[in-house]
Amino acid sequence: MTKRDIIAIGGSMGAIEAAKDLLAGLPDDFPAAVLMVIHVGARGLNHLAAMFEPNSRLPVTTAVDGDMLEQGHVYVAAADHHLIVVDGIIRLGKGPRENLARPAVDPLLRSVAISYGPRAVGVILSGLLNDGAAGLAAIARCGGATAVQNPADSKASDMPLGALYGTDVDYRGSAADLATVLTELVTQDVETSFEVPADLELEVRIALGRRSDSSTISTIADVTPISCPSCGGVLSQMRSGPPLRFRCQVGHAFTAEVLAEEQEPSVDEAIRTALRIIEERVVLLEKMAVQATQAGHTYSAREYEQRSGELREQATVLRTAVMRPGAALALEMGHSHALTTS
Repeated sequence: MTKRDIIAIGGSMGAIEAAKDLLAGLPDDFPAAVLMVIHVGARGLNHLAAMFEPNSRLPVTTAVDGDMLEQGHVYVAAADHHLIVVDGIIRLGKGPRENLARPAVDPLLRSVAISYGPRAVGVILSGLLNDGAAGLAAIARCGGATAVQNPADSKASDMPLGALYGTDVDYRGSAADLATVLTELVTQDVETSFEVPADLELEVRIALGRRSDSSTISTIADVTPISCPSCGGVLSQMRSGPPLRFRCQVGHAFTAEVLAEEQEPSVDEAIRTALRIIEERVVLLEKMAVQATQAGHTYSAREYEQRSGELREQATVLRTAVMRPGAALALEMGHSHALTTS
């Protein structure tokens, strides 16, 4: 038997405020290491540690590759690097982005799950989309405890809701409440034995930057007729879940929710392009019909008018398919431009 001694926290939009509240509630003798990933983008300047330190009784630093974890210390992910833990040592991975992010929350949670098992606690704070849902499920799968910020208490509820949908979460509450929960959890005895799933080990290696190709991905996922929005490669559906996830041969990873969100602009653009081409074709056919009529070619004029009418119906279908107000406005502008320049 041993105590829980590793806390992994993830979030994005709204998570900075939540993390400040959580850290403010942890005592200065907190007997566990705390690791934190908050989406900061590839060009972040690693200011998060300095932002958190005034609210924390524990020292807060940006994670450094090769450092040994210390209890009572908070480590914040460095920009453009996945934060990974291997045998109690911090590793900064340059593996492919997950859910369009590096650092991403899932790699941290997976690495903590396979390194610590029941000794680990995973926490998901406020954020958009559902990065972290798969990682929290990995924590639970290896016997660790799980907690989420109450969606109603979150600035952005997507990540807490995604985590709740993805696994049976043990605890939820406000950020301040979660500090109390963590303080209690680290005092509890837990079993040390657990089985490390091979698929989680492979995903951690990918996040570290190890080689990933079709044969590697085929051991944990099945090929689908969907392309990767990051590199154009073929995506494979992960066999473990929920949540529903995909990886390409290069290793880019997406939940279905993030993938759908990323594909939507491409769909809108394709519809806009198709609509523009059809409406330009309508204008051309109408001009051809007028010219045929003037030349006395009645049959040809009727053919051009019929075809232009069919294309107008197709344009109406495409226009109806565009639901978002911004996209509809762009279509109206494109339609006006086509008619003006005809």
